[in-house]
Amino acid sequence: MPATRIKVVPNPRYQKSGTKSYVYAMRKYGFNPTKEGPYFIGTRMQQTGRQFTDKPVGGRVHSRQVLQKKSADDHVGQVGADDVQNDAMYLAEVGIGTPTQNLILDFDTGSADLWVWSTKLPSVTLSQHKNHTVFDPSKSSSFKEKDGSTWRISYGDGSSAAGTVGNDNVNVGGVVIKGQAIELADSMTAQFASGAGDGLLGLAFSNINTVKPKAVATPVENMITQSDIPRSSALFTAKLGSWRDSDEPDKGKTFYTFGFIDQETVKEAGEELYYTPVDKSQGFWLFDSASATVNGKFITRSGNKAIADTGTTLALVDDETCKTIYDAIEGAVYDQDSQGYIYPTNTPADKFPVVSFAVGDKQFVVQKEDLGFAEAKSGYVYGGIQSRGSMTMDVLGDTFLKAVYAVFDVGNLRFGAVQRKELHQNLCPPPQ
Repeated sequence: MPATRIKVVPNPRYQKSGTKSYVYAMRKYGFNPTKEGPYFIGTRMQQTGRQFTDKPVGGRVHSRQVLQKKSADDHVGQVGADDVQNDAMYLAEVGIGTPTQNLILDFDTGSADLWVWSTKLPSVTLSQHKNHTVFDPSKSSSFKEKDGSTWRISYGDGSSAAGTVGNDNVNVGGVVIKGQAIELADSMTAQFASGAGDGLLGLAFSNINTVKPKAVATPVENMITQSDIPRSSALFTAKLGSWRDSDEPDKGKTFYTFGFIDQETVKEAGEELYYTPVDKSQGFWLFDSASATVNGKFITRSGNKAIADTGTTLALVDDETCKTIYDAIEGAVYDQDSQGYIYPTNTPADKFPVVSFAVGDKQFVVQKEDLGFAEAKSGYVYGGIQSRGSMTMDVLGDTFLKAVYAVFDVGNLRFGAVQRKELHQNLCPPPQ
């Protein structure tokens, strides 16, 4: 069995913006903010038009929830591509076809589509975005069109990507998945096109895959079915490092593994992996997270659930917990313009609270260096933990996942984590 660690590279074009990352999460999950700010989910009326006519006349009028933006003079407009931060901080190389075409993809445990930029996209889109590697199915002898299947990912701000489906061989770190369904983009809106990478590899469960008329199996599910990875370890793992850790023993290296747990990383942590059951009914890596702590003060959140999402940079939690965290940082305020909590840039490490979130019955501490996400307004940092708005579950994105070595155990439907040790916290502002 191939046992390969897939090296993950930081996205070279990634420029952190707290507000834009928050808007991305709003768009991805379609939640309404519960705190004031320029962005909100509004209702737009849409006339569908009668059948067999392209004019929006007659037919039905229905309302659609869309992400909107309010300007300083209360003018409400659409959310442009520049308002959204594509959240791909980490990218990994994946080979598709025969001979192999190497594309750089975003690994996302919060979605279940494997979609790529393709030669089917309009030439104007391709000429405007020359920095992408584009998959050409005509150059792969193993590609087969999947007749009648289409896919479409659409978000609350009206942005979307869509196209056709084919099957081809996919090489993920030396593991070759035969006949994997590949979703080829033949159209995408500007917000999608401005994203990083050459597509996305979804690592959630196939019940949220968007292929019609029938959802397709994800790469991980096919790895298990095809025995590319042993059934006894039908899992993948994620270790998300950071440039802040360049002086740590592991040099902040970031990787995924498929089919095995990196024992060296577990050993460095000095603890056993802890597991908790996962509920996959909504397609996510959802588990119980019924408590949190701030400086040792216990916050009970009865019945609370969280999902582990490598494709979201921030951690999003309920308003009460959020407020408790920032109340513990001197000078921290909720800033409407930034649509998030911010705190003074010069806050020293010993003035940060110790914040932890439960995975099942065990608390895992967020690194102090990740409590700050990006520069906000002058003299302030945008916090890495923010409000989940109207959502009923937490989204534990990279702010949380950088603190642990995470195991996504598909075979046993459980999520595992071990707290990573760091010798010191690097609070330097991120390089621009």
